[in-house]
Amino acid sequence: MDRLRVYGRIARVLVVVALGLSMASVFGLFERLGVANSMVRRQRWSRFFMARLTNALPFRVTVHGEVPHTPMLWVSNHVSWTDIPLLGAVAPMSFLSKAEVRTWPVAGWLAAKAGSLFIRRGAGDSQLIRKQMTRHLEQRHPLLMFPEGTTTDGRSLRTFHGRLLASAIDADVSLQPVAIRYLRDGEVDSLAPFIGDDDLLSHLMRLFSNDQGDVEIHLLKPIACAGQERAALAYQAQQAVQKALFGPLPESEQAHGRPAFAA
Repeated sequence: MDRLRVYGRIARVLVVVALGLSMASVFGLFERLGVANSMVRRQRWSRFFMARLTNALPFRVTVHGEVPHTPMLWVSNHVSWTDIPLLGAVAPMSFLSKAEVRTWPVAGWLAAKAGSLFIRRGAGDSQLIRKQMTRHLEQRHPLLMFPEGTTTDGRSLRTFHGRLLASAIDADVSLQPVAIRYLRDGEVDSLAPFIGDDDLLSHLMRLFSNDQGDVEIHLLKPIACAGQERAALAYQAQQAVQKALFGPLPESEQAHGRPAFAA
């Protein structure tokens, strides 16, 4: 693809990011002035920004299923940083992100102003973040997390960790499983995954140097959390996403995988 066209596409993304920075600056000003700045407003404007960013990305997006009308804990497989704007454009919500994101230039500040919660994986603060997530959900604010804990190449699913799903039980809300799939010419997209030593600029160049890919977002049947254990919730959510993406696992593999959800 013509290099000038590639740079033009990237420039469009940068313009949208500039819009996001302007919006975040307004929220920062509200904070300094002590003006009421509700999470509902943050999520609404975050969705507006995510929708603009999604339109600037080289994807054709199709959403299957119904957007829930009540606040839930959304759980999705994780392939790329682009999952965030693509899913964030579907409904107003906040995200659970790894703590490192908060230190990223621009992106970290935008995430914080949009109402993201941050967790240091392996740092022993899971109980604190669980309480924060529970409070967030009790206040009727939708929240999305990636229970695999990392990105994949989109060809398989990693174990869903159940520890933080306890927040949905505590807040008495349901889980909304989500399956996101990237396709190119009918096959699993090898360009979309953001894994290994990828850096953002190289990833953008790779995406914009090629024609549009397709993204399928499947909003699956919600899972009621009342009376459930977190391990069972993790297992059910993973099985639902697995089935939507790749079909059900053979029974022998399902039985072998059950003990992994005790976390």
